[in-house]
Amino acid sequence: MTSNAILARFAAASAALVSPLQQAHFESCAGEAHSFLVQHADKIAAAAQSDDGFWPEAGHWMAHYRPYKVVNGTLFIPIKGILLHSFPYSFGDWATGYEYISRALARGLEDGNVRRIALLVDSPGGEVAGCFECAEKIFDARDKKPIEAFAHESAYSAAYALASAASKITVSRTGGVGSIGVVTSHLDLSKRMEQIGAKITFIFAGKHKVDGNSYEALPEAVRERIQVRIDELYGVFVSTVARHRSIEESDVRETEALTFTATEAMSNGLADAVGPLDEAVASFEAELSTETENETMSTEQDNSAASETALAAARTEGTAAGRTEGAKSERERITAIKGLDEAKARPAAAEQVAMATDMSVEQAKAFLAGLPEETKADDAGANNGAGAGASRFDAAMNKDNPNLTANDDGEGEDDDEEGATAGKAGATALLGARRAATGFGRKPAA
Repeated sequence: MTSNAILARFAAASAALVSPLQQAHFESCAGEAHSFLVQHADKIAAAAQSDDGFWPEAGHWMAHYRPYKVVNGTLFIPIKGILLHSFPYSFGDWATGYEYISRALARGLEDGNVRRIALLVDSPGGEVAGCFECAEKIFDARDKKPIEAFAHESAYSAAYALASAASKITVSRTGGVGSIGVVTSHLDLSKRMEQIGAKITFIFAGKHKVDGNSYEALPEAVRERIQVRIDELYGVFVSTVARHRSIEESDVRETEALTFTATEAMSNGLADAVGPLDEAVASFEAELSTETENETMSTEQDNSAASETALAAARTEGTAAGRTEGAKSERERITAIKGLDEAKARPAAAEQVAMATDMSVEQAKAFLAGLPEETKADDAGANNGAGAGASRFDAAMNKDNPNLTANDDGEGEDDDEEGATAGKAGATALLGARRAATGFGRKPAA
């Protein structure tokens, strides 16, 4: 029997994801983790009753055991020592809880300052309980933010299950990965009990209630049932790694739970790169920065092209709309001028005002009102291209400015006789009419 609460989790008949080659490391980590729980028992109990939330404030004693380290946009999540279920802490190099890893991961995904996540792995493995759920969270998260694992130095068994969920695994030159397997044990103390003259008698209900106890030899039927459970867990482990690493399950099974050096792991698909931790992390950051810069440039170019296209389309649309609206307004102006009461008695003049000037309806109304009404003789003359109607129109256009001609600059005193001629060109008449109505170009009074 053990008094170590951590080792008790891995007692007989409890399946574990650990590397047998790491037994000394495993036991050392278990001892330190147990000491941590004993040393901080009161504080841990008090914290459990607190409503302050999972992440402590800076300076709080628990901040050291629930680290959240972000450097240059990279969140570093430690996966070190024994990996434990229902252990919401990161206890240095000795123990890390699946709950802590999951919480840190979730926080990093929501944190706008975190652009990438690095898993720093150095672990002999850990408990089955909680392992595959945590791995699944990492695997799902890598579609949201880049996640890479760095085995510095070891990522064995449960630790490899977590590392495999990252998009990339880098192993230090002297590191190792693997041990994809499940283990349990049975301790038979029956002979020892005989030697000391002690006998344990179980009183129980249910045929299999005391199966696997340490005070009796393990019956074959019981061993077979335990093996079935181990095989099932092994199948989960194999399929998990195969999915994460995009390799065949048969290839994973062929590893037979061996541990592999960095170069061996590269050759069998269990790792992607070999190198020092600092260089690997720097490369991770640089690659992402380059990708982000390229994406930003591409987006800016796409947006610029889209903006230019949209602007050109808007200009074309605006021009077409303007022309349509202008033509519509001009038709309405002409129709309105011809429909004026003043135009009905002066149709020839109204026709010229509407078609040959840019007078507004109000200006045309005022102008036509100042002209004498046209007679039938005027209409006949107008139909012949020139007559009394046109002459009266000419007279009106020259009113207040007898020197104005089509080419006049306002200084034409010598052209009085020509300006009074009734047969001058219609263009001169229209220009004069416009100026008479609008005041544009009229010489100021002396």
